[in-house]
Amino acid sequence: MTTELRRLRNYIDGEFRDAADGRTTEVVNPATGEAYATAALSGSADVDAAMAAAEAAFPAWRDLVPGERQKVLLKIADAFEARAEELIAAESENTGKPLGLTRSEEIPPMVDQIRFFAGAARLLEGRSAGEYMEGMTSIVRREPVGVCAQVAPWNYPMMMAVWKFAPALAAGNTVVLKPSDTTPASTVLMAEIIGGVLEELGHPKGVFNVLCGDRETGRLMVEHRVPAMASITGSVRAGMQVAESAAKDVKRVHLELGGKAPVVVFEDADIAKAVEDISVAGYFNAGQDCTAATRVLVHESIHDEFVTQLAKAAAGTKTGQPDDEDVLYGPLNNANQLRQVAGFIERLPAHAKVETGGHQVGEKGYFYAPTVVSGLKQDDEIVQHEVFGPVITIQSFTDEEQAVGYANGVEYALASSVWTKDHGRAMRMSKKLDFGCVWINTHIPLVAEMPHGGFKKSGYGKDLSAYGFEDYTRVKHVMTSLD
Repeated sequence: MTTELRRLRNYIDGEFRDAADGRTTEVVNPATGEAYATAALSGSADVDAAMAAAEAAFPAWRDLVPGERQKVLLKIADAFEARAEELIAAESENTGKPLGLTRSEEIPPMVDQIRFFAGAARLLEGRSAGEYMEGMTSIVRREPVGVCAQVAPWNYPMMMAVWKFAPALAAGNTVVLKPSDTTPASTVLMAEIIGGVLEELGHPKGVFNVLCGDRETGRLMVEHRVPAMASITGSVRAGMQVAESAAKDVKRVHLELGGKAPVVVFEDADIAKAVEDISVAGYFNAGQDCTAATRVLVHESIHDEFVTQLAKAAAGTKTGQPDDEDVLYGPLNNANQLRQVAGFIERLPAHAKVETGGHQVGEKGYFYAPTVVSGLKQDDEIVQHEVFGPVITIQSFTDEEQAVGYANGVEYALASSVWTKDHGRAMRMSKKLDFGCVWINTHIPLVAEMPHGGFKKSGYGKDLSAYGFEDYTRVKHVMTSLD
């Protein structure tokens, strides 16, 4: 007996539509390795239609007083809460994530982030008026940029969609959002919810649009004449391609790309707490997080003890099916990602040692064991490149200067953490670490009020916070003669 696959369609101008040419892709549940849906594979005609809808809706949405946009976002947040179980189910099918953790760790911050940007909508202001030239008064207008082409990743499909659409809509922009081709289900459901709110409150249907599709769809969106801004969360390669495409007509670009977070553990750190917190921050979401605590640097005096304890913690960490309440993480997102993670382990140099893990778990789905690798050198492939899986590497350092050198000695610069009881050392390290975020004696907490974004090949622009909100605005100087 063959089970009929669900149809996931584009959402354009308030309507669900198949791709204009009827093309689809199969969507696979990574916990089973089996297809559960088909999604529209959008081409140029679909991109044209979505951009036209967003462009037509922009003037009315832009001209709303901020309090009205706030009402829409607050209503969206309420609707997400009311339909949380549907979103959780869609996201778990998308990603294989544990249901309980999706419920506790994703829905509450998503809703909070939407409400934060609802408040930010009412702070769309420039500097107060002033006279900087005799007989002239200057004011600064803070305006939306226009239509935003946004591409979200597969590691946090729901939350990254929120990080994109919430500040954009709050600032008065309209949106065409593309989820990853492997994880469209929750974004399509979001479109239904957001579209319902817009319709209920009498706002233009084209304010929020969703296009399913692949990398080519994303390229067509970025290169389209309509968007004033392109925003992507994804790999460094994808970000470079977006920047190159956007440069053809000088679009604004917002990039949140890869990470290789150093976790610097000094000899005075609370080892038990560090091991417990780092193992969670390294293996949560199967290590598929640009900020994951997967590159640990440990002072030589506690190296051996730390390795032993971390390997023990890893061996006690469970992965499994979404409905298993006793697991920390689910499968890797897709077959390619499983091959990538396994490849890093297979190519380890002779001086490296797999302390625990290093293998696939089960024959069904894309599960990989929590892994610890020690004995590594700074120029090893697994140290320099993002694994994006449940693999924690450990290196030894001799002093603060060497720790900083090792930590900064990669192409990524998104997040980092320092573990020490010495306040002065913690402050010195936070200054010297070349990363967009430095946590001290913790790793991975995020709040809506604080910016998230990196340097170097981790991209530019900020998500969350007032800084992220400002990225979706432009500044205009208006000068008037007093005569």
